[in-house]
Amino acid sequence: MLDDIIQERIKKREALLAAGKDPYPAAVARTQTAISALRHFFVWSLLRKRISVAGRVMGKRAQGGVMFLDLKDESGKIQIVANKKQIADFALWKETIDIGDFLSVTGTLFKTKKGEKSIKAETLVMAAKSLRPLPATWYGFHDEEERLRKRYLDILFNPEVKEMVEKKARFWNAVRTFLLTRGFLEVETPVLEVLPGGADARPFVTHHNALDMDVFLRISMGELWQKKLMVAGFEKTFEIGRQFRNEGMDAEHLQDYTQMEFYWAYADYEKGMKLVEELFKSVALQAFGTLKFTIGEFSVDLGKSWERYDYRETVKKHTGIDILSATLPEMEAKLHELKVPYDKKGFNITRAIDNLWKYCRKQIAGPGFLTGVPVEVSPLAKKVASDPKLTQRFQVIIAGSELGNGYSELNDPVDQEERFNAQMKLRAEGDEEAQMKDEDFVEALQYGMPPTCGFGMSERVFSFLMNKSARDTQIFPLMRPKKEEK
Repeated sequence: MLDDIIQERIKKREALLAAGKDPYPAAVARTQTAISALRHFFVWSLLRKRISVAGRVMGKRAQGGVMFLDLKDESGKIQIVANKKQIADFALWKETIDIGDFLSVTGTLFKTKKGEKSIKAETLVMAAKSLRPLPATWYGFHDEEERLRKRYLDILFNPEVKEMVEKKARFWNAVRTFLLTRGFLEVETPVLEVLPGGADARPFVTHHNALDMDVFLRISMGELWQKKLMVAGFEKTFEIGRQFRNEGMDAEHLQDYTQMEFYWAYADYEKGMKLVEELFKSVALQAFGTLKFTIGEFSVDLGKSWERYDYRETVKKHTGIDILSATLPEMEAKLHELKVPYDKKGFNITRAIDNLWKYCRKQIAGPGFLTGVPVEVSPLAKKVASDPKLTQRFQVIIAGSELGNGYSELNDPVDQEERFNAQMKLRAEGDEEAQMKDEDFVEALQYGMPPTCGFGMSERVFSFLMNKSARDTQIFPLMRPKKEEK
């Protein structure tokens, strides 16, 4: 059936060509959008002003020598009335125009007998002939995989998805504007790295043909590069871009996503928390127009006073485990008791602490900041002077999840090298997410880096505020090819 429809439309394409009409011209007339035509309807209809609109045909009704078309562009929809008395080759257009075609229409504004504001067509031009029919009942199309695979149709037929795309653009523009107005400089750092640094994650590996060596796709938004810029004398930088982590997929995690990180010289994590709270509130208002959100089972008010959650006390409260004194076997026994799944490959005390915390955070609504994070899980953060087992690190906690990570950056080159060495030992023991040692970064720190606060957040923040999965809020999520689906 579908093949028959496609073949029929191909014949219509051929009919247009035979009549000397290009079904895919490089340009067509367009002076107004559908909405601007309707907004100026009263004056332009009185003046009989000739205008040109262009868009996709979303409805077609023919009654004898009159054809009614619903034309939709990004701004909205307007009705077109084509009469055989005004339109040359009316019979050809009536036969060849299908729902889904892109059309350019020139004419004047008027009201039909039923009072609908419309355009009385004088000329019709095919802008792009569609060969495949649009879904007739898209709202009843519930196959999630197919909906994401054909996202362009999802956007076309679902106003909520279109609004999500626009809202996501406002979200990142709001982040950028917030930082720019506070004196931060936007920078670009390498996507391909010799060593993946700045985070605990498994990288993607690719081969650089010109240099004949393997390189990694970055797993952070240029963290070590931006800190080198602090060494170079810049005091406020940020980057918004794509980063990649070759890890599992779930409702909160993706492998290819947008991240923002900023670095602020002469600021510590206390100043960082204050700025981040302001950032979240500002962005939420600009992108969503509210500070109150329903996220899963949580009701979150970003406008209220943000709380502080001590890492050690929170884990102890919910599990009875003191992470600073408990042994690895004790932690592992507790994970079994709590029925928390974890990856046994390369399992160590760092992963045990992290898994215990993740169990606890799911019970916290927020908004607030996690503080008092152990040094074992923070290889790039400064230690707390009064307790060197802890670091000056903070994480944004909202609706049971971490939606941002920041700290007073470690700028002691000796301490940094020791922690890199400890991370390399973990890698040797099988922990693929432990960080690699970056000798160049240690060397840069040896020249001196001022006290600096860094913070990063990903598009997961947007997905949480939308109360949707991270995958669903990507415009075109990565999909397995159909032939490989099982």
